[in-house]
Amino acid sequence: MLVAAFEGWNDAGDAASGAVRYLIDRHDAEKVAEIDPEEFFDFTSTRPQVEIDDDGVRRIVWPTTEVYAASLPGEAGDVLLLVGPEPQLRWRTYCRQVTELATAMGCRLVVLLGALVAEVPHSRPVPVVGTGTDPELQARLGLKPSTYEGPTGVVGVLSAACRDAGLPAASLWAAVPTYVPTAPSPKAALALLERTAEVLGAWVPTTDLEIAAAAYERQVTELVQEDDETSDYVSQLEQRHDADDDEGAARSLVEEVERFLREGPSD
Repeated sequence: MLVAAFEGWNDAGDAASGAVRYLIDRHDAEKVAEIDPEEFFDFTSTRPQVEIDDDGVRRIVWPTTEVYAASLPGEAGDVLLLVGPEPQLRWRTYCRQVTELATAMGCRLVVLLGALVAEVPHSRPVPVVGTGTDPELQARLGLKPSTYEGPTGVVGVLSAACRDAGLPAASLWAAVPTYVPTAPSPKAALALLERTAEVLGAWVPTTDLEIAAAAYERQVTELVQEDDETSDYVSQLEQRHDADDDEGAARSLVEEVERFLREGPSD
């Protein structure tokens, strides 16, 4: 199986990329491939970084897509983990490289992760909505077909490329509160990781992430309490969340995903 996440537009709170990097770090994943960024990035927009290594040698770090291999406990077995910045150029060529890699490695499922900014409270469970590209996959994993029409990011383009290549694909999106849009959200990463584990049939230990998520919630609560206007806004979100049933919450999140894709991240 292949699990992929892209930094940038599809990655509010670094939740999607954070979930994949957590799997890479915790399961001693081995890097097996890279996608050369030369064709796919405008380096005046996504600039390479200068780093100094342990020997004091300066080196250039390019915005490269990296692919790792790992073995997860449970039914998932061997998986590929792909992470990198969302490319800016030649998306069809880029997605073809990903689907060709997945096909060559015998992947039977592609799971694409994303995170968006939405009107959700930080103090409640993180909602995760999922869609699938074919009816069998939807029935097996409890996913819904996507009915969205409008602008899309590389996650949507890659999902369509997987369908065209005969690769079943699922997309999972987590919601990050609008009032902390840029702060890394281990809570949203944890929610994505737990849902991904369900889809893969894997058992993934998440103790470190659970501790980080609890600390995140405490810190955001403290910040919210310092501002009366934000505190009132969050209270309204909590009341609305508590009044919604599961179906209503899922419908609201789908609407938030569609708004996010049409309008882009909020300022």
